[in-house]
Amino acid sequence: MHVAIIEDDPVIAKAVATAFREAGHQCTWVADGEAAIRQNTILSSDIVVLDIMLPKMGGLEVLRLARSAGVRTPVLLLTALGTIPDKLAGFEGGADDYLVKPFAIDELLARVEAIHRRSANKPAMEIEAGSLHLSLATKRLSIDGRTVDLTPTEFSILELLMRFKGQVVTRKMLCEHVWGFDWDGPTNVIEVHINRLRGKLDKGRQDSLIQTIRGRGYALAND
Repeated sequence: MHVAIIEDDPVIAKAVATAFREAGHQCTWVADGEAAIRQNTILSSDIVVLDIMLPKMGGLEVLRLARSAGVRTPVLLLTALGTIPDKLAGFEGGADDYLVKPFAIDELLARVEAIHRRSANKPAMEIEAGSLHLSLATKRLSIDGRTVDLTPTEFSILELLMRFKGQVVTRKMLCEHVWGFDWDGPTNVIEVHINRLRGKLDKGRQDSLIQTIRGRGYALAND
């Protein structure tokens, strides 16, 4: 299981990450809300431990943006805000669980593993954007009922573009989504895959579904 820890306190983040790694899980630590959105942290993880009081962008706003983009990765809110209204705001924003600081590491581990078990039993999510229908279970794309074969890289690129339909997705975001957070190679490598993907999506169309936003990245057009 890959756990993302979005927490600005390095002491807490290190303790939580150590506990998860000792339990056999992988961890990614992000220290502020803007970085979590920029690096697409929630989408790229199996489960997220998210602090509410984050610098640059609060945890609830990070969660709201992720949910509005169709991301359904389970999220446990970890925060010092423990009133009933605070908890309700978290659950209404799309959180799966809520743990108040200070907390016991064993309880955090147990809650996260319980959330993961519940989410594993849910039906696989499917993403739709206009005439595009993407199945995350079968890794298949259909366009107006027509099945289109994609390579794993093309599938990952299209998945991210569909989740953020109408929004700019930077080349760096795409590279990190496809090849991992530690990607430090040239981002123009993504252009080759984008062009191949366009060739499969745009048959019979005058305008490309994937728009190039010069100097910024790409966006999936409204179909």
